[in-house]
Order: sequence, then C-alpha cells, then structure tokens
Amino acid sequence: MALIVLARTVPRLRGRAGDATAVQAMHVGLTPRVGGVAIFGALAFSLFFAPEALVRQYAEFIIATAMIFVIGLREDLGFHVSPRIRLLAVVIASLIVIALIGDWLRSIGWPFADQLLSYWFIGIPFTLLITAGVSNGFNLIDGVNGLAAVTAIGGAISIALIAQQANYVPTVVLSMMLAAVVVGFLVLNYPFGWIFLGDAGAYTIGFVLSWLGIATLLNAPAVSPWAILLTMFWPLADTLLAMYRRNRSNRGAMLPDRLHMHQLIMRGIEIRILGRNRRHLSNPLTTAALTPFVLAPPIAGTLLWDHNLAAFCVVIMFLGLFFGFYTFAVGAIRKNRKRP
Repeated sequence: MALIVLARTVPRLRGRAGDATAVQAMHVGLTPRVGGVAIFGALAFSLFFAPEALVRQYAEFIIATAMIFVIGLREDLGFHVSPRIRLLAVVIASLIVIALIGDWLRSIGWPFADQLLSYWFIGIPFTLLITAGVSNGFNLIDGVNGLAAVTAIGGAISIALIAQQANYVPTVVLSMMLAAVVVGFLVLNYPFGWIFLGDAGAYTIGFVLSWLGIATLLNAPAVSPWAILLTMFWPLADTLLAMYRRNRSNRGAMLPDRLHMHQLIMRGIEIRILGRNRRHLSNPLTTAALTPFVLAPPIAGTLLWDHNLAAFCVVIMFLGLFFGFYTFAVGAIRKNRKRP
C-alpha cells in the first residue's frame, strides 16, 4: 500500500513509459510494477518465523535470492536489463544455493535417469534448467491481474500439503509463509491491478518455489518428482509453449509476443463477449476463467504425492490438454478475426 501511495510522487515507481504500448502489454495505463519490493521484504521478514534449525540456511538462501531481486528491480525501475542477464542471475543464485547445501536435484523417479543425475556434471545443469524455467515461467504468466499470484499460492500450498504428508515439516512452514506473502500482494493486485509483481517479484517467487520443491524431494524420498512438477505446472507449460512457438516461427527465444495462453483467453473474451475497450473487465475475467485450470495440476500433485507413475501420466495428460487447447484457441481467434 505504501508503494502504491509513493508511486504518485516518485516517477520511477509509476511504471515505464513503454509498458502500456509494449507488444505483450495487457493493460491500458501505467501502473507501479514494484510489487517485488514487498514480496522480497516479506520473505526476508519471514526469517523471524522460520524453524529454528533452519534459520541460518534460510538466511543464506534469502541472500542468494537477493541477487535475482536486485537485477529484476533494476528492470522494473526502468534501467534496462536484458532477459539473458536476468536468467543468468537465476543460474548464479542457484549455483550459490547448490554450493551452500552441497546437493542438487538427483531424482525424477526413473532409476536409469536418477543414476545419471547423481553425476554432478549432469545433475547440476539439470537443476539449473528447472529453476531457471520456473523462474522465467512466472515472469511469462505475469500478464493479467492475479494469475501469477494465484499460481504461486496454489503451488506453495500444494508443496506444503505434500511435505506434510511426507512428514517433512520445514518445507510445510516455509511454503505456507510464501503463500501468505503472495496473498498480501494478491489483495492489491486483483481485480483492479493497483500494483504489479514486476520482474523482481515474478522471478523471486519462481525461484523460491522451485527450490522449495527441490528441498522437499531431497529430504522426503517418498515424494514423486512428477507430483512436485505438477505444483508448478502452469509456468513450466507456458515456458515450453513459448519455446516451441518461437522456434517454429524462427523468432528469438527472448523476444516477447502476444500468444501466451492468458493473452489468447483475454482476446477471446473480448472478441466473443465484451467487445473492444473493456480491458478493465476482460483482464480480471481472464484470471477467473483460468483459475480452475491453473489449480487443477497442483491439486492432482497433492493427491498423487507418492504415486510416481500416476503423477507422470497426469503430467502428460495436462500437457496434451494445454497444447491441444492452445491450438484450438489460436484457430478460433483467427477465424473470428476474419469475420467482418
């Protein structure tokens, strides 16, 4: 709330001049995009509530996360930072975490693959790929009011429930604190969009959530890696879709576009229901329409927390539905755009 008030008098906090006209823009006016300041500040403050045995490790983790936050905040304040630099910050922060805990993601639930991941020169790059993918995925879905926040809250609560069933209490506490942090942001982000996560908030949430999932897998071997993947399915699926789409069109992997799932749904709502110049309605309605589909994978992951094969099959099913619906939505929008 303080950031929203300050933005009225501090130009750097109001949003960047090109935000409303960018190719991926989903809003019609300038809005503060420094929600990451509150997100990171609350995460740092949550140190006072962390389990006593983990305070030192958690503090070191927050310090590593600070690198991502600072780089993202520079972009949010208008000091241009390329997407490659932001991803590099995630990679370096993950390397710091790996060095601190002396471990990495070693299992996907398949014996042969797990044996390969036990070698550091395979396991560490794979871990970096996952954490970077989730972090970047949250930045990609941060396009309509509340979508990234709802995704993060659902994922964090799901990881907490999985950890509780596996009797690994530390992740329960830390995941629920992350959910509480994001709920505080959601109150002011949905439905009116008074403040946005920005790069600092989106990358920070994705990074923390991915490592909470990895920590659960490292300390609770009974947990299915595919169940953990389901807790953060939506940002990962959107990242895969963006990579596929841009590769097919020979576009740069880092170039923005307007073909993310939430963008297609919003345009569909405008074309079929509301008409043009109703962005203030179509934006929050998009999140409301997508919320059941965003929360379905984490719910499935919670229920299948120790059923590896079943969780893997559900991941494949959701991927098929995601890509199938995307193909349908693109065709439907193109057909309707051709009508007079």
